[in-house]
Amino acid sequence: MATHTVLIVEDDAAIADSLAYHLGRAGYRTLQAADGGTGLRLFRRERPDIIILDLMLPQMDGWRFTEEVRSDDPDVPVIMCSARTSEHDRVHGLEIGADDYVTKPFSPRELVARVRAILRRSGSGPAPAALATPSPSTSGNAAPPLLTHDAGRKRILCSGTALELTAHEYHLLLALMAHPGRVFSRDQLMDLAWEDPASASDRTVDAHIKTLRAKLRLTAPTADPIETRRGLGYALREDAA
Repeated sequence: MATHTVLIVEDDAAIADSLAYHLGRAGYRTLQAADGGTGLRLFRRERPDIIILDLMLPQMDGWRFTEEVRSDDPDVPVIMCSARTSEHDRVHGLEIGADDYVTKPFSPRELVARVRAILRRSGSGPAPAALATPSPSTSGNAAPPLLTHDAGRKRILCSGTALELTAHEYHLLLALMAHPGRVFSRDQLMDLAWEDPASASDRTVDAHIKTLRAKLRLTAPTADPIETRRGLGYALREDAA
């Protein structure tokens, strides 16, 4: 079975090598570039399935790189990874075409999970052989997922209808969607959805989850995709995304 190709554009060799190692173990083929110019040439020659991109690069920074890639291919997923943590940088990255924005330091294993989730949502071919699992037999076409991410328009749809979300709600739901079934603590959700996690609290997360549930019920009254794990946190139902 053919595997996906991941282009890593990162000038820190230790980070790039660590990512390549973990992606390789997960069954992905990797390409590496230490500057934006080389990365763009590799992209145009190899046409990878997804790009992991640092922002502060020699020759061509990540912003310009993304614009060049988007002019060639509006659909290839891009995950930005940067030590820049301001809301302005994150929003700008998403606005110019990034599908995800991860702040450094990050867990390579978590990034591999994000790659897997984005490729699954984008429908860009089968999962890597090392990760493939048998599909349960069904007597008909499987029902579409309740929640889908429209990366190009930066919106989340519930049963095909776009949700009206605040920035925090969008990032909170996107984090849950990236790992269906995984339980996130409130602290983890603060780190993923808030520019300054210290400005949020457990009650802030609970309030946003409550609002998200209310908005989801307006579109899908009988659905309750967000699960509360008492004493642990929250998880998205595995069949919801």
